[in-house]
Amino acid sequence: MAKSTLRFRDSASACERLAAEITARRFAPLYLLMGEEGYFIDLLADLLAGTVLDEADREFGQNILYGRDTSAEEVIELCRQLPMAGDCRVVIVREAQQMRGIERLGVYAQKPAPTAILVICHKEKSVDKRSTLYKGAAAHGAVLESVRPRDYEIGPWLAEFIRRRGTAIDDKALAMLVEHLGTDIAKISNELDKLLVSLPEGCRRITDADIETHIGISREYNNFELCRALLLRDSARTLAIADHFSRNPREYPLLLTVAALFSQFRNLFRLNYLQWQARHKGIPFPPDGELLRILRLNNTYALNELKSAVRLWPNRTVFGVLGLLREYDARSKGQGGGGTDGELLRELLLRILRS
Repeated sequence: MAKSTLRFRDSASACERLAAEITARRFAPLYLLMGEEGYFIDLLADLLAGTVLDEADREFGQNILYGRDTSAEEVIELCRQLPMAGDCRVVIVREAQQMRGIERLGVYAQKPAPTAILVICHKEKSVDKRSTLYKGAAAHGAVLESVRPRDYEIGPWLAEFIRRRGTAIDDKALAMLVEHLGTDIAKISNELDKLLVSLPEGCRRITDADIETHIGISREYNNFELCRALLLRDSARTLAIADHFSRNPREYPLLLTVAALFSQFRNLFRLNYLQWQARHKGIPFPPDGELLRILRLNNTYALNELKSAVRLWPNRTVFGVLGLLREYDARSKGQGGGGTDGELLRELLLRILRS
């Protein structure tokens, strides 16, 4: 089966559209919610579970099954039964990827019952688009294909996620969240829900101080601030952060720090090359929006930091730094010389600062 070319933002948009239809009570008889990213699948399944039937009707009219413990025949039989409460029966199959013989639901998907709403939650991978199940769901119901985000896609999604809740977020606060929480959008959503509840009444902007207070991410000691200090060649600040990291190795693993530094210096290399092209080849230097895409950055704050530091790091130096980062990545994994994370990080940073 060909690899899907769907992008994360496409999945997010499709989820928003389906959620709006469900909230407006425009239901499809069959929902096939599939893919690697479980967040959107759970969001829509939970929304359907709480929307289609009134609370009083759910006990008799709503069935929640699990793929490992059920069969296609049992699912079809429930869907064919007349509803005992409400206008329709709701059948939700969670973890449907674990169901043996799930392809037999393809027969039902060709002609779903008008008195039932079947929700198939197929996580971890998508259903084969050549199958009768997929074709039936696409023709007679609704399909969501949910793909995982790449790291550079998180920032824009997160900013929009917050905006839809009537709040804005400062660029630095956004960068801190992305750097700390990674690409686990279920975790990000949970942390943001807690944060928004904790904000003072009437607060409509999240700052780095809010992130530190309510989520516990230090606004002074994190990989984002380490990269910033190093790029500006601020030796005292760089080594102070490294010292903090060495005292908290579980919270600041060297592998993640090296990865963050490598990403920054790789982007410096690209910026230098784009500037060289503009000076010597007459190729226009890209505007900020295009630079964000090229460098796969998630906010303008990070871009401005890079642009302010690029003059301090010519590419002949950056090339050597990238070599050092590869060396210490290997050493952190026990290859070519040992040492604690703190010792290796301090040694690495000193060598970079001297370059």
